[in-house]
Amino acid sequence: MFVLSLLPVLWALSAKADFFQFDSISNASTYYFNYIYCNIWEGECQPNQDDATQQVPTRDLWTGFPQDYISLLHQWYCSLGQCCESGDCRITNNITGLARDLQMKLHGQHLAQSVVLKAIQGFINNPESNKPLTLSFHGWSGTGKNFVARIVADNLYRDGVKSECVRLFIAPFHFPHARLVDTYKGQLREAIRDMVLRCPQTLFIFDEAEKLHPGLIDAIKPYMDHYDNVDGVSYRRAIFLFLSNIGGATINDVALDFWHSGQNREDIGMEDLEHRLRAEAMESQGGFAQSELMSGHLIDFFVPFLPLEYRHVKLCARDAYAARGLEPDEGTLDEVAKAMLYVPKEERLFSAQGCKSIPQRINFFLP
Repeated sequence: MFVLSLLPVLWALSAKADFFQFDSISNASTYYFNYIYCNIWEGECQPNQDDATQQVPTRDLWTGFPQDYISLLHQWYCSLGQCCESGDCRITNNITGLARDLQMKLHGQHLAQSVVLKAIQGFINNPESNKPLTLSFHGWSGTGKNFVARIVADNLYRDGVKSECVRLFIAPFHFPHARLVDTYKGQLREAIRDMVLRCPQTLFIFDEAEKLHPGLIDAIKPYMDHYDNVDGVSYRRAIFLFLSNIGGATINDVALDFWHSGQNREDIGMEDLEHRLRAEAMESQGGFAQSELMSGHLIDFFVPFLPLEYRHVKLCARDAYAARGLEPDEGTLDEVAKAMLYVPKEERLFSAQGCKSIPQRINFFLP
């Protein structure tokens, strides 16, 4: 009976490699052969997570298989007890953990906490969404944009940002030369398609998005649009995060206006910022603003990250010490916070560096 259940799988694998010629076995057949040998036939072996032959096959080999065979292979593999309730052990979708981390670890960002949680939760709970989720994070450097992206990855995926279902692109690093934009287009489209074929739910993070060439974003615009599929592949279960410094000055102006008027910082609402962020993003310089992503209104939420105040810097310092197993007193936290730069200078209100540099800065205060 067991052998009969394997026949469709072997049939699928034969399209990629001769199962009995070990030298030419694909990553897929090697993995599943090793699993059967170690766990079903109880061969003498010790699966090693660092050994590529003991890991679930990834990369581009799946693109060579018809979608029906991939589904068949996945169903058979799950029947052996190697899948989770979600259908894929790589995906955790821990919304409770996401809410807790945003509340406990992210300081001074009540808008980002609320918008990101609601957007992610709504997307996860709606498997029939008609487009991928696209969020655009805006604010000064050090206010938490990258930090929130990592929190999202850590709670949606077992391996966080290291997951094979998560891909980070840094515009100046991955796409540095404008003259190679046509080459980058093909590489980027291939990378996104490959990941979506490998993972039923994917996360793409674009850091310094304002530095992306407009042609690059337009090349992947169809993947974020309201299409059932693009060239036979559905991208509706993908999440796109764009991180940008665009709008930082606008966000700071609004926060400063609230402070001057005696209003609480927590009273700042999305209605005070989102339309201004959208307008500034449309008018700003750079490929992000000039792309069809903006003119096509494909960004679901513009998420503002407010400038951090002195009290928030102290909380970040406390967390940095706690990460090292230390419990500093209030005096030490004050010393760290005072060492940061603030603007406006005469009012010493907002931290010009955010929390990004604190882990390194506290080295100067250690005994």
